[in-house]
Amino acid sequence: MTERLSADEAGLAAAASLLRAGRLVAFPTDTVYGIGCRVGDPAALDRLFEAKRRPTEKRIPILVAGAAQVEELGYRIDERARLLIEAFWPGALTLVLPSTAEGAATQAFRAPDHPVALGLIGRGGPLAATSANRSAEPETYEADDVLVAFADTPLLEAVVDGGKVPGGVASTVLDLSVEPARVLRPGPVTPERLAEVAGLVD
Repeated sequence: MTERLSADEAGLAAAASLLRAGRLVAFPTDTVYGIGCRVGDPAALDRLFEAKRRPTEKRIPILVAGAAQVEELGYRIDERARLLIEAFWPGALTLVLPSTAEGAATQAFRAPDHPVALGLIGRGGPLAATSANRSAEPETYEADDVLVAFADTPLLEAVVDGGKVPGGVASTVLDLSVEPARVLRPGPVTPERLAEVAGLVD
């Protein structure tokens, strides 16, 4: 049975411990509830795909607390990225960044603007995370929704109950691994704002 954890120090510590042990945890973000595992754990990532019933070709973004964690994971932050991070993180901008390793795949990163999500990342490290619903099924906005969505699987170890989240428009996704930079998904951060901050869009 999935454990419901409180969104206080004890609950976040318990959730971080589960993540370090390779378990899946759901938690509130600034839009919907997310489900994630610690970065760098292939077995946990496999469980995340299985729990979500997500096609393996659809890659999982990484949630971080800030630029330092991106660089620690081996991804390049150029001046454009640094300006955008300073302006929009935490918030509704996802950046696709190149690896510092030759020939390695790109990776999408975002810093969620929610104290529970950031608190969990601060205690458990960066998270490979996506929305806490089964693929192609409704998104979840409360812990109860998550418990219903994953009621038939033991793979979700716990949900941190941070109350109802606001929903809203999914983040803008901007690919900085190509020249010129390309918006892959329109969202709250408009092309005009991107141009204003980093001169990326005419």
